Amino acid sequence: MPREIHQISSLITGCCKNDRNSQRDLYHWLYDYAMKICYRYVNRTEEAEELTSESFVKLFRNIQQFDGNRNGETEALLKGWFKRIVVNTCIDHLRRTHLKLVSQEISEEGEVFMDTQETGIDKLMYQEIIDAIRLLTPVYRTVFNLFVIEGYTHEEISAQLNISVGASKSNLSKARHNLRKIIIQKTAYKVYV
Repeated sequence: MPREIHQISSLITGCCKNDRNSQRDLYHWLYDYAMKICYRYVNRTEEAEELTSESFVKLFRNIQQFDGNRNGETEALLKGWFKRIVVNTCIDHLRRTHLKLVSQEISEEGEVFMDTQETGIDKLMYQEIIDAIRLLTPVYRTVFNLFVIEGYTHEEISAQLNISVGASKSNLSKARHNLRKIIIQKTAYKVYV
């Protein structure tokens, strides 16, 4: 996987020229990263894969707009820029589909998309938290992800989801309450079994 700045820069340059090898290498390098983000917003593997693919299409279509010459590490800048694309793709998808639903059937299928540098305990804790978040309704899950994980303000969430600031705060409060109940239930089950 590319880690050195000159490798990342050459991949970006290649992608700007529609070089298929550069696009393939960048895709393989960022795939797990994008899937982890998508999985926070949707329950089904197929849906996460579709959103990841859609995000890569947007990345390759707009790669010329990426400014890798700003102060900072090119890898971090590219990941941050791509993260914004992925999150916005997920939000657009949720607007079209899930946010109108009051509840959604929970899917039991799941895959683990981890960074290779994480320990076994990190992976277990990460997966347990993600599984608990995935049990929230789509609206609660989206507001929780945007506020807690992505760092959006309630005003930004309000604008993104076309809801009031009060609704954003209320949904976050309910999401935290429900998440707390889910984790307590899972923890209590493990302790007594």
